[in-house]
Amino acid sequence: MKFVIAVLITTIATAACGSGQSGNTSDREPSGQVTMDEQQATRRAEEIIHQAVDGMSPRPTLKRSGLRPVGPCLADEHSSGERVQVRITYQLTDVPGDAAKKLVRQARDTWVDRGYEFQGSDADWSDPFPSVSMRTVPDDFWMTALTGVVDRAKGEGLASISVTSPCFADDSSASADPASFRTTSDEEAERRALRHSSRLYDALRVPHAPARGGEGIGTYQDGADTYSHHSWSTRPLTAEETALAMARARRFLEAEGWTTRISAGAAGLAIAARDPRDGSIVQVSPSTTGAVRVAVTAGSSPRTAG
Repeated sequence: MKFVIAVLITTIATAACGSGQSGNTSDREPSGQVTMDEQQATRRAEEIIHQAVDGMSPRPTLKRSGLRPVGPCLADEHSSGERVQVRITYQLTDVPGDAAKKLVRQARDTWVDRGYEFQGSDADWSDPFPSVSMRTVPDDFWMTALTGVVDRAKGEGLASISVTSPCFADDSSASADPASFRTTSDEEAERRALRHSSRLYDALRVPHAPARGGEGIGTYQDGADTYSHHSWSTRPLTAEETALAMARARRFLEAEGWTTRISAGAAGLAIAARDPRDGSIVQVSPSTTGAVRVAVTAGSSPRTAG
């Protein structure tokens, strides 16, 4: 179960990489900076989540992810600390595993009824484990509702919802050392994430694309533990190139002793893997644009449990 939860968090973080948005113009000052603070962003993110959850049947219990809700703006180069964003994630617990798909669809329906827009296309509802990504209008919060596979044979999953705010100015940046925002960062976590990411890049053997908004390295805090998340994409590939690259990635991970799981997505088979030696999580997935997207989450200390 811990593996499923970790993969959900990594998947949500990957989806949120697109949320390097600067916000809708109605929420901007003339300079283009979103006029928002942490309290306002958190309150709005919670509102969007409860819009989806409060009318669900069966009614789930919200279990908050341990990831630190406020982090560097992933759209800013090297997480400079000049802007931050709020990202809140909940697992939808205390419901039967076969209700996960139903809960995701109910979230989608509620958000559609409120006039929110899809990021790309709607979910593939023929998939027993769908995911949907949307954005609010006009304030441009991005949200994802998805299912992680608990038991594929039984069709049981674990639903989760995440909301990411636009980037906004860090209130403490004016009076604090510019580097002070990264007090939760940990060089070891970052080294682990980048090392795994680099070796996976070598295994894929296809060129990477220029960094998109939200891609790069980000650091998160969970209690006393620090985690780094690194994401990037390849250039658009043909179907044959994608199949070969994914096969190489799978062979590499399995040869290195990673625990791997394969799941079907809208653009093809995706790989989720966990390194039993240090607990790092990797997701490699084709996208509808033809690119292969890679996300790596690594902790500061090896974790072999679960």
